[in-house]
Parts: sequence; structure tokens; C-alpha cells
Amino acid sequence: EKRQSLSEKLRKEGGSCVSPARGLSSMAPAIRLSPAARSLFDEPLAIAVQGLGPRQQVTLRTSLRDEKGELFQASALYQAGDDGELDVARCPALPGGSFSGLEPMGLLWALQPQKPFRRLVKRDVQKPFLLQLEVFEGHGERPGRLLAQAQHERAFLRDGVRRVPVREGRIRAMLIFVLFAPGEDIFPGIIDIHGLGGGLFENRASLLANHGFATLALAYYQYEDLPQKPNKLHLEYFEEAVNYMLQHPQVKGPGVGLLCFSKGGEVSLAMAAFLENIMAVASLNAPVAATHIPLSYKDKNIPTLTSYEHKARVINSKILDYSDVLSDPFQAPGNQSLIPLEKAEAQLLFIVGQDDHVVKSEYYATEVCKLLQAQSKENFQILSYPGTGHCIDPPFFPLYSIGSHPVFHKQAVLGGELSAYSKAQIHAWSQIQAFFRKYLNAN
Repeated sequence: EKRQSLSEKLRKEGGSCVSPARGLSSMAPAIRLSPAARSLFDEPLAIAVQGLGPRQQVTLRTSLRDEKGELFQASALYQAGDDGELDVARCPALPGGSFSGLEPMGLLWALQPQKPFRRLVKRDVQKPFLLQLEVFEGHGERPGRLLAQAQHERAFLRDGVRRVPVREGRIRAMLIFVLFAPGEDIFPGIIDIHGLGGGLFENRASLLANHGFATLALAYYQYEDLPQKPNKLHLEYFEEAVNYMLQHPQVKGPGVGLLCFSKGGEVSLAMAAFLENIMAVASLNAPVAATHIPLSYKDKNIPTLTSYEHKARVINSKILDYSDVLSDPFQAPGNQSLIPLEKAEAQLLFIVGQDDHVVKSEYYATEVCKLLQAQSKENFQILSYPGTGHCIDPPFFPLYSIGSHPVFHKQAVLGGELSAYSKAQIHAWSQIQAFFRKYLNAN
């Protein structure tokens, strides 16, 4: 099949040029985007420049500011074709920028903070990130003359999405779902549980809801009247959230799915072991034993693994590696901190980064699946990604490879390599959706 160029696609869609640099003539270079003005954050964005000279060398730069005003930027060096057109889906980036090679979304996934060790966080999902695109003349160390510029919104909520604050019993959460036509308003239900850090995070739940799920972004500490520093996490609180979802008219039963990260993954695996109506769990870099904060359900307590902070390795004067600070739950049989996953009836999807320096997630997933296999269980699968660290976000979030450790709050290696991580994000996100559609009986 003949590949359609962006310019052809834009002509058919009625896409228009975004503004050339101020003061330049109408024949000046122009940036063309598809979608033209706004896209969802996890969607691809087609980028092209038209009106350049034949084989003209240019630098493309993308910028956005986070909610605290901190700047994230990426740049790439390109050469236009003989026709003066540059389509980043067809023209490889030349060495010397944030990335090189044929990377249609490189200008997004390669964004990095100007202030080191900062993570791109989205708390107010109702306001899109504003992406700035600029085209500069030449390949110099300093940007040449500005040839064209454009702005584009990267949104977290599609049209028709409803956000419903939840204050039922002890639950503090946000329910998010899309209202389609009448009769198309019942969705597979997913509870999204984040890792340590506290508060309410809606970004992942919002993006997932855009794909036809009813998602509950669930806070469990440091939010409103929830405990500030819990000394134990009671699964009864999370059970309330499951029951809330199952009685909600927008949620399709008979059970729910759990999407979870790090400590939230540990909690979710315990939910699958002890609670009813958990159909599917997709865990991102999760421990399979209690860590740092013990878990309990009714008369059952799960103590934490022993932590040896002195085993942290110094990478340089300011950055530490905490890979080896937790005791090994598989060293001796019958470790009381291990979550009894043999009790779980849910389908389990372990998504792990091979370069995770916070949790030995690949090792944990491999060992626990061996235990399940030995008991003739078949309700598990592992997706393992090379060059991927602890933080696995939805597509096109920037790599966060060094940052504050979630427990020890010191600058630490989190892991990950830019290009490999960008590919892992896209693949894992599609697999998560397929997994939930399969096991939550989505249409």
C-alpha cells in the first residue's frame, strides 16, 4: 500500500498551516500538524514542515512547561527533501540532537527538564499541556533564525468525558468515564492505584477512560481527610472502592480490573489474593511482598520485608542506587511478607522494566510465577522490557531515570534508557488495554 504523506493527509482532512514566524511572508515555511490544534496526550501527533528550500538544514525544537512552570525541551536536526518538505515520519533525524534516526514521535518522548531530576506530572487533567513547536535555520549550537512556530494542546480528556468526585464512606477518589450515545454508557470498571507519594493522580485513569473504560483514580493517603502517614494499609478501604464500582450504574460487572504501579501494585496483588470480584490485575513494576508499609485484611497481617538502607550504593556524590536494600522474599520458603498470590483467581499481568533500580520487579515477577506454576496455576503472564526503569507511564511522558526515591527521598537511580523506554511505553499501553478488554469482557 502506498504510504500517504502528511501533506496529502492534511489536504484530505482540511488541515491548515499553523502560523509562520511573525513578520515573514506568506511563502515562509509553515508547520503542519495532524491533528491540527489538539490531541490526546497518548495519541501520536504527525509533524511536518513545508515551504523550506530544497535539502535545507533546520533544527526542530519542542517545548512545554509543567504545572509549576518548569521547562521541558527536545530538539532534533533535520534536512528537508528535494521538494522543500520535511515530514518527521519519513525523514530521519540527524545525529547531534536529543535523538537520531527515524522517530516520528521523538520530539515528544525526548522532552527533558531543563532543571535536572524533574518529573513531568499532570495533576489538573482538565487543562491540557501546551506544546510549542519551533523551526530554526541551520544546525548550529545556538538556534539560527526562527522560520516557523506553532502551538498544540496535548489533552487528557476527550470530549464527553465526565469526572465525578467520589466521597462515599471512606473512599476519596475520582470516577472518570465517557458519555457516548444513549445505551452506550456501561463500561468495564478499572481502579487505578498509584505508588508512594500520596495524593490523587488522575492522569493515567483519564487517558484510560478515553478508550472506553470507567476508571476510578483512588487516593489512599495524604489526600483530604485520609491518613497522612499510615502505619498500615487496610485492604478493607480498597474493598469499599471495589464495592462502590460494582454498584455504580456506569460500571459493567461482574468484577473489576486493577491498574497499579509500584506500592499500588503490591496493594492490588494483595487485593486479588484476599478480596472477591477482582477479575484482572495489570501491575507495573510492583513488589510481590509487603514493603515499607505493612498490609492487613481482617485478622491477617502481612509484615514488610526488612530494609537495609546502608546497602545503598553511591553512584556519585549526590546520586544513590537502592537496588539491593530490601531482603529477598524468595531466599527461604514461607516468607511471611510474600503476598499469597496462589489464592488469587484474577488474571495477573506483570509489566516489568529490566532496568528497574527501585524494585527488583523482573526477578519478583519471574519467581512468583514459578511458585504459581508449581501449583498448576496458569492465570499469569509477564511483559518484560529492556532499557526500562521503575517509572512506566502512558506513551510520550518523558523518561524519569534519576529522581527522588519514593521511600528514602534522596536523589536515586530509577532506571531506564530514552529510546528503549519510549517503545516500552507504547507497547505496554496497548497491551494493558487489550488485557482489560479480554478479561473484563469489554465490547
